[in-house]
Amino acid sequence: MASKMKWRWWRIFFVVCLATGSAGAGAVSATFPEAWKEALQQVGVPESAVAVAVQEVGAARPVLMHRADALMNPASVIKLVTTATALDLLGADYRWKTEVYLDGTLADGVLHGNLVLKGYGDPKITIEQWQAFMERLRQAGLTQVTGDLIVDRSLFSLPAHDPSAFDGEPLKPYNVGPDALLVSFKAVRFEFAPPTSKSGKTAQVTVEPPLAGIKIPALPTLNNKRCGDWLGELKPRFNDKGSQTEVRFGGSFPGRCGAREMYVALFDVPHFVHGMFTHYFAEAGGQFSGNVREGNAAGTPWLVFDSLPLSEIVQDINKRSNNVMAQQVFLTLASLQMLPPYTRGGARLAMAEWLKTNRIDMNGLFVENGSGLSRDVRVSAQGLLNLLLYAQQAPWRDLFFDSLPLAGVDGTLKYRFHKSAAYNQAYLKTGLLENTRTLAGYVDDFQGRRYAVVVLLNHTNAKRSASAMDAIVEGIYQGVFYQKALTPPPQAAKAVHQGGF
Repeated sequence: MASKMKWRWWRIFFVVCLATGSAGAGAVSATFPEAWKEALQQVGVPESAVAVAVQEVGAARPVLMHRADALMNPASVIKLVTTATALDLLGADYRWKTEVYLDGTLADGVLHGNLVLKGYGDPKITIEQWQAFMERLRQAGLTQVTGDLIVDRSLFSLPAHDPSAFDGEPLKPYNVGPDALLVSFKAVRFEFAPPTSKSGKTAQVTVEPPLAGIKIPALPTLNNKRCGDWLGELKPRFNDKGSQTEVRFGGSFPGRCGAREMYVALFDVPHFVHGMFTHYFAEAGGQFSGNVREGNAAGTPWLVFDSLPLSEIVQDINKRSNNVMAQQVFLTLASLQMLPPYTRGGARLAMAEWLKTNRIDMNGLFVENGSGLSRDVRVSAQGLLNLLLYAQQAPWRDLFFDSLPLAGVDGTLKYRFHKSAAYNQAYLKTGLLENTRTLAGYVDDFQGRRYAVVVLLNHTNAKRSASAMDAIVEGIYQGVFYQKALTPPPQAAKAVHQGGF
């Protein structure tokens, strides 16, 4: 059976080579490759639901344009536009800041008054960075705050964020909205593990960050079931009141699972920051027992804490497809067009001006929030191809290229292409939404030619389309667009989807 499947794949491959090879390298293919048609048919996706654009880097013309002008939902692939614009306009070394103000008198390490934190949209304040921030406060001479914590989140002007609006999953970290003072993505990690003692009847639960507002009245009991849907077995329920969250487990934890973890977005931003400050300032040796409230910073900052550089932020946005980080960067673009508070409209204007200045034709582009977590975002395959080709000539080319997931190795492609000849040869940003699957980036063929590639698929059968999209990448690696590639490399094999988008 395996040999028949392999022969069938090579037969299709030769059909593609004969159909496209006669046009010559650099020529536009008049027809969609037959192998790709069949791959789509097998998963129930018509050609009319797919847009594809392929061009060899450095060539004058594309080799394939299939519905390339159609405006489609690109999902997270739109992050390529956000990160490319940011690298060019802000620069790879751009850093965000978080300012500290003293609303009171500091004497002998004691602040008699309130401590004010003003955020500037830092996309990635991790727990480790926050700990370093608290250490900085202590090293600067602050040992105690007698008043409250005041948070200034006024930098962004955005409509009220409803985390359940997109898909009814308000506790999912990918639904966290942007904020001028976003800390640790407003996410809490719960780790579950069997007890250290064999006689134990409840699971161990570790919470990070260990915020005082999280209450767990009772630990989950153990069961002896196989480790399948362990989260479903736990039946966790979160009663999030903004300042406190009660966590209850209606089920039990399968002890055979070993350690498992889940991430949940909890609290509103002020109370999350308050919890982080209270715990980690105390951990650094400081004293604070005040409340939190919102306000505006005034005067001169007493201390400034800098973020990681944009070059590192872009890595997380593209490789791990972090939505809220992309939205933070997108809003920062507005600083090039307007005074605070920054809006999405200002960010769109900055992006449009950049595209126009650099003659990157993305006609019809609409970016809602910069992350792709949107039903309304639209772009064409041709437009994304133009962006990818421009990026290959830009001074930040290597940073952009290295931020893309590598097939079978890391990011959102870590579990794909493991049994494909395209393993380690495709650098692609992925996108996933209901009825949407997308890929965009670069594929090196087996003779070392690099192609810019865009595949946009919008259809009700999108969730079944992984194997078809992998076959497209595999075909490009095989050299179907090069007339001399009539013999496939000996190690080639049919693309096998390994899961994960």
